[in-house]
Amino acid sequence: MKLSAPLALLFLLCADGSGSAVSHPKPPCRYPPSQWCRSLEIAIECKVQKQCMEVNATRPNQAVPPVSVTLYYESLCPACRVFITQQLFPTWTMLQDIMAVTLVPYGNAKLPSPNSPFTCQHGEPECRGNLIEACIIHLTRHSSLQIIYCMESAADVLNAAKPCLQLYAPSVSWSSVDSCVNKGLGYRLMHANAVMTRALNPAHTHVPWVTFNGEYSEENEDKAMSSLFNLVCQLYKGVKPPACSGVPVRLDRSFC
Repeated sequence: MKLSAPLALLFLLCADGSGSAVSHPKPPCRYPPSQWCRSLEIAIECKVQKQCMEVNATRPNQAVPPVSVTLYYESLCPACRVFITQQLFPTWTMLQDIMAVTLVPYGNAKLPSPNSPFTCQHGEPECRGNLIEACIIHLTRHSSLQIIYCMESAADVLNAAKPCLQLYAPSVSWSSVDSCVNKGLGYRLMHANAVMTRALNPAHTHVPWVTFNGEYSEENEDKAMSSLFNLVCQLYKGVKPPACSGVPVRLDRSFC
């Protein structure tokens, strides 16, 4: 049972179901509120199964596919960090019912030959950051965007990885991420990201590079960099969720 409405709605329902002020303490469980409705087991452990059922009752028509948003980025690219923290994550928080996000950490990295190490635009730390994030995305699935946001919004992206993982995916051990990073799996994941990035048509010329439903256009890029929220609402073919009736806020854009 995937979280399928703005977190604010769940918090409101957890108050008493009537919208009155919060009168109950936070359910005693080891998961953060963002994951309470991720599965039936977690909802039961956190004692919010009734509230999660009510929240999920507001989900859009599942016969209409969500807007597919794929972000090609680099872990230490300043422009990518701004897009993730100011556009992508806030939009997903409010519109996750109607959008599906895929993260591809690689960007402007280079792989001279199949058996040689990667080189990255912002140096070796970025290569390690890309590798860590690729492993986290692979291992955590549903929680990956929250963890990547946590990392990218921190002062030190790499050092934030472990505490962000513990916060948003407590069931995934850091040792599993470390094993992925330092053994063959991480390299294979990065190679797959390289293949995906090189297959872009048109080829990417900068990052962040965003595609919608598998396609890139300068028009959508311009809209995404200023108001991704408004663009996702515009592209969704089903009945618009209530959040889409809001007024879009335009932000400055930048690239690496």
